[in-house]
Amino acid sequence: MADVAILGTGRMGGAMARKLGEAGHHVIAWNRTVAAAEAVVADSGGVVAATPAAAVASADLVISMLADGPTTRAVLLDPDLLEVLRPRTVVCDMATSGVAAARELDAALTAAGARFVDAPVSGSVPTIAAGQLLVMASGDRSGVDEAEPVLRAFAKKVAYLGEAGAGQAMKLAVNLVVFTLNSALSEALTIATSAGVAADAVYDIFQDSVIAAPFVNYKRAAYLDSSTPVAMSLALTLKDMNLITGFANERGVDAVVAEAVRDEVARACANGFGDADMAGLARFLDSESKGTP
Repeated sequence: MADVAILGTGRMGGAMARKLGEAGHHVIAWNRTVAAAEAVVADSGGVVAATPAAAVASADLVISMLADGPTTRAVLLDPDLLEVLRPRTVVCDMATSGVAAARELDAALTAAGARFVDAPVSGSVPTIAAGQLLVMASGDRSGVDEAEPVLRAFAKKVAYLGEAGAGQAMKLAVNLVVFTLNSALSEALTIATSAGVAADAVYDIFQDSVIAAPFVNYKRAAYLDSSTPVAMSLALTLKDMNLITGFANERGVDAVVAEAVRDEVARACANGFGDADMAGLARFLDSESKGTP
């Protein structure tokens, strides 16, 4: 069993920590909000670290699940943390930090003697609980191989994609499809309900039709009931859409659909829906159509 440092115990990081604890690994949790780390430790049987450096000092594997690229860089590249990392420690960033962040982290952590794994994921908290997360790994191959048995506590597959940054590029591609589908569903639901069809009847048709993808099925509650717990907020969706459109622009890819989705989500966030689940985009569009955003 491994000593695993979890940096960031929000919804996803906390769920990972709990599954690691259930699998018998020793969890060392750190979070900016201490209460969140304490709640995870109560469930996983681990310990809370006062600082990121204290969390990683004795870790075999470091998992970072922080909000964004700037935060991830600030935490993982802090001199105090780099100083205490043991030689060849595997540092695994599982958040959507962006391609540029992954490449920077790879260079700096490799120079510090660690092995960096860029490993964003596809899935949600229920996916973690079911042990069905998909990990899109890139970077140090030996680090990926060493981390995989531990990640199997919550992952169905760890796919190796190449040099650091490839995992992030793949995650952006996946998220572009997810967020585009989210916008399409939100607009379609709003159009149909505006014609007098009951929302649950509309969704029944979605699920019985050719568009019944897994995303459509598992997001039903979020679209129809605003009290459903948030899985991914519109604010985080906008963060990722900015990464997607920025990377597309860098690569010279014409991303008309991505830009339209980004702008629609930005409009929702600007009108107070940033903390809502991504499915809340439908409620924003409905209120906007009625002149009450």
